[in-house]
Amino acid sequence: MNPIHKITGNRLLQLLPKTRKTRIVSAGAVFLSLCAFGAVGVAPIAPDASDLPVKQVAQNLELPNLADQIAALQQDEQQFIREERIRPGDSLGSLFNRLGVNDADAQKFVRSDKVARRLLSLKNGKRIQAETDENGLLLSLRGTITEGKNGDARTITVARKGDGFSVTDMPAKLERRVEMRSRDITSSLYSATDSNVDGGSLPDSIVGQIIEMFSTSIDFRSDLKRGDRFSVVYETYWLDGELVKTGRILAGEFVNRGVAYQSVWYEDPVTKQGGYYTLDGKALKKAFLKSPLEFSRISSGFSMRVHPISGKWKAHKGVDYAAGTGTPIRAVGDGTIDFAGVSGGYGNMVVLKHWSNYSTAYAHMSRFASGLRKGQKVSQGQVIGYVGSTGWSTGAHLHYEFRVAGQAKDPNQFKSLAQQPLSQSELSRFRMAAAEMNHRFSLLAPSGGTTMAAR
Repeated sequence: MNPIHKITGNRLLQLLPKTRKTRIVSAGAVFLSLCAFGAVGVAPIAPDASDLPVKQVAQNLELPNLADQIAALQQDEQQFIREERIRPGDSLGSLFNRLGVNDADAQKFVRSDKVARRLLSLKNGKRIQAETDENGLLLSLRGTITEGKNGDARTITVARKGDGFSVTDMPAKLERRVEMRSRDITSSLYSATDSNVDGGSLPDSIVGQIIEMFSTSIDFRSDLKRGDRFSVVYETYWLDGELVKTGRILAGEFVNRGVAYQSVWYEDPVTKQGGYYTLDGKALKKAFLKSPLEFSRISSGFSMRVHPISGKWKAHKGVDYAAGTGTPIRAVGDGTIDFAGVSGGYGNMVVLKHWSNYSTAYAHMSRFASGLRKGQKVSQGQVIGYVGSTGWSTGAHLHYEFRVAGQAKDPNQFKSLAQQPLSQSELSRFRMAAAEMNHRFSLLAPSGGTTMAAR
């Protein structure tokens, strides 16, 4: 037997040079691993790197253009964005000064351009943002204005374009939130809505909607008593963390003298027409307004009379409302325009077709509302024309007819008619929305409160 086989592993390592110990240990570990898995051969140990010839390779590397990169960085750093709030007594010059804008051409453009000049109507406290270069030249100017009775918000942006400027006017991208508020009545509705508890006072538009929503069930002048309470779920719209406008009440509950009145907003996904309903799906809004004019007097009712032109005694199949020329005429209910034009003695006339077999007619108009056309859908209260004296008329007034299956009827007989009921498919969608709002009411209800009977 070869004598080296009598030498232990540790002794063998001591006899070999130190530079080879690590490789022998590693090779031994690999050998043992292979044996454990049934390997039948071992790869030879590779030659030491110090034994191999050294080869030098020279290659020219292209360095990046640092000057261009530095210039690009400097260009980015030379653009500044500043934001300010409008202050009382601000002029365009003082505002530009705070924004770091030193640009006479930009001032001239904002003052002279019809759209850009609307930025000057921003109210105190509203934000305006400017982007400039290092010399104060204006690159862009942006502000959001709110206008109209609905609080429509639009973002106006002035941007540098070559040697001049351009301006855009776009609807603002608002964040919609749903808020819930609850109040107890201690003296009056307005004192409760002005309270600073639970998120502060309620917006005036929400108070108006509460009154309109429940006025058919509650007389807010005499029916309220201490201990009554109400809850509302409504929309708000925000921009950059600021309240821009208040939207619609989505659901409301008013507990008056122990009885809870509840309503939920439902909008048809196809027609986009909506209304308020009780939790069981009954419409709260009446199908027809009491009058197509806001303020007027009845000069001739639905009855027999002597015709003012022919002088003959005959039935008057409508109601005449005396009003000045140009008084707006409202659609008494949701419907579709069935006719809009001249119709003999009726003069300028509009006929609306409503749900079921109901229709209404409006005659002697001085003119129609802008864009009115057959087949157009109109909403209750929408202006469809203006009072006049066209056709067989002796003076400015509106002749109004309420028809059932084409026959004129006394409109007073239908003043309490409920709105068109929901279809079965609509009712199933409504119940899902109503269940969510009813859950919100339960969250707003006082703990340990008694259960009220809903109406």
